[in-house]
Amino acid sequence: MGVFDRQKSNHEPRWLGSSAPTRTPLIPSISAARWLLVLIVAAGVYFFYGFLVPVLAALVIGFASWPLYRKLLARVGGNTTVAATIAIIMIVTFLVIPIGLAVTYTTGEVRTWVAWAIHANRSGAPTPAWIVALPWAGAYLDEVWTKYIGSPGALGEVIQAVSGANIGNIYRAVLAAGGGAFHLLLTLLFMLIALFFVYRDGFSFSKQIDMLGERILPNRWERISRVVPATISSTVMGMTLIAIGEGIVLGVAYWIAGVPSPVTLGVLTGVMALIPGGAPLSFTLVSIYLLASGSHVAGIGLFVWGTVELFIVDKTLRPKLVGGPIKLPFLPTFFGLVGGVKTMGFLGLFIGPVLMALIVAIWREWIHEARNADKGETGPQILIDEQAPPPSPGTPKTLPRIAEG
Repeated sequence: MGVFDRQKSNHEPRWLGSSAPTRTPLIPSISAARWLLVLIVAAGVYFFYGFLVPVLAALVIGFASWPLYRKLLARVGGNTTVAATIAIIMIVTFLVIPIGLAVTYTTGEVRTWVAWAIHANRSGAPTPAWIVALPWAGAYLDEVWTKYIGSPGALGEVIQAVSGANIGNIYRAVLAAGGGAFHLLLTLLFMLIALFFVYRDGFSFSKQIDMLGERILPNRWERISRVVPATISSTVMGMTLIAIGEGIVLGVAYWIAGVPSPVTLGVLTGVMALIPGGAPLSFTLVSIYLLASGSHVAGIGLFVWGTVELFIVDKTLRPKLVGGPIKLPFLPTFFGLVGGVKTMGFLGLFIGPVLMALIVAIWREWIHEARNADKGETGPQILIDEQAPPPSPGTPKTLPRIAEG
């Protein structure tokens, strides 16, 4: 094309008017690209909000189990598809199915408890004999039981005063929670699909994250990219998996001791184990119940077994699984657990404490930088209770490698 043709094409009329040979952009191209990226991300969050919880859960599980997955990947000769498939099958077999069965059974028993509460509210319920037989507090508890539970309609008034809801509404809420099993199953299915691709494409995805992180946070990304996977791994392994194990072990102990509803109490103990001091409180209350009901040998044996089991877990298993965790205080742990369940449902038990641990880690980094600035020191650092060892000189900078640390 000659000079005349180019000049002719530049002055051809367009739909919205003639084009100018030179024009100064109102917004620089770099700024426009950044704002366009922000708008696209916001639109993606808005339209795919329903998939946020399963994808976030998949990322958390993938970060926490990445060291084990790398060993599995080495055993299958580096085939990521085969390794990811085996990992998903193992997670479904040893984690999803047992938890699903336990939750289903517990929901059925909770329905029975609520049905008993409705019957007791309608016609009253006598004080159990083992409560009356308690030394010192038996007579007082008998009066309280008769006043708030034994009289017809008294239990409903107490529940409405405490929670602001009618006992019938609570029963319908329990039924609705049981009916939401399909939604939970669909969420778990999406989580497993996302987790499969996290395992299969984790290496390439981590390289892209590293590249973007070094562009956005050039002075901080080296340490943040190490402490974030360590935080996720320590929180999930140190809290969630150990809590599940304690719920199973103590649930079996409840069954051996002859406690009513051992599966439900085991599930409740596992949930309480996510909170510091929750598991000791759970088996101590069950032991007191056994002693009060006349099963002295079973009550003492359960208390001794629970104490020994927690001692073994805290002194042997927890340090090996956690490997230098970021210790999370009680209040952030409690808020993460309750907030996660309220916002994300059952999966919030796994995600809530992890997000709170990340917030605490970032907060400690800011506090440490402020102290260093007051002392005239430079260089961003992330403060954790036990400083992570520096990476070896020949280690590549990828998130899966960091997850090992």
